[in-house]
Amino acid sequence: MGKLHRTLLIVRLNFLDWKRNPKIIAGFVLAFIFCVMLSGRALIFARTYGTTMQIFEPFIWAFGKADSILLSSLLLLFFFGDMPFINQATPYYLIRMARREWIGAQIIYVGIVTIIYLLFLLGIFCLLCAPLSFPGNMWSETGAMLGYSGVGSDIALPASVKTMEMSDPYTCVIKIFLLMLLYETLTVTWMMIWNLGKNRLGGILSVFLLNLYGLLLTPQIIGKLLHIPETVQYKSNVLCGWLSPLNHVTYYMHNFGYDYLPRIWQSCLILFVLSGVNLCVIHWLAGRYEFQFS
Repeated sequence: MGKLHRTLLIVRLNFLDWKRNPKIIAGFVLAFIFCVMLSGRALIFARTYGTTMQIFEPFIWAFGKADSILLSSLLLLFFFGDMPFINQATPYYLIRMARREWIGAQIIYVGIVTIIYLLFLLGIFCLLCAPLSFPGNMWSETGAMLGYSGVGSDIALPASVKTMEMSDPYTCVIKIFLLMLLYETLTVTWMMIWNLGKNRLGGILSVFLLNLYGLLLTPQIIGKLLHIPETVQYKSNVLCGWLSPLNHVTYYMHNFGYDYLPRIWQSCLILFVLSGVNLCVIHWLAGRYEFQFS
């Protein structure tokens, strides 16, 4: 209980830095703008055709494209950009606790903040789309029109037919939360490795490069690099699904029983293992970290 108490104390101290913190305020403001931008197209489409939406569908569509996931992930840098939080008091904390407890506190903080952030996005999407939405656990006529007609891809509302046929909105939201939680753990631990190397700029750039790698790894690029003919283009899609971190977070880019894409549990396992490797490196770096007092 003593170890857990000390770990949660560090988590609490991290949250105390939120008070009147301009970066935290900017993060939530930009997240609100993100919701307004992405929900606007859905509202216009629904009003134009006189249809309704399932209340979670705009949130699901927002996480249906790699570029939207990239943007939402980068907004979390406002919350995590300085991690692990090291100040003049940190050495005194580490006198009273093991470094693995201190690292564990940072990871718990990442998980709690990611859930708060996703709940904020989900709540804003629900509030903005509430007048044209219903809460039932079934896909809407708007989603069916966007998916089956192909219009969704043209207006950046990726309503996947595969998602609607193989899942329901409530389950889909829960799995998006899980995938985003694991992905943010991966990106933040990757950034913490660079930050512990006393290279804050390198930490931020490493996150940009990791996300850029996932964004640029498209079937078209894979097909050209490996000279895959267009007649077997599905091989490029499968390779992108396995090799791109962003595709591991994109819900419809998974195997629901009839292709070779990774299954949800396989993506979770890959993200979890990669995060575990990062944590081992962080633990080693934390043991060698030299504090400087001013």
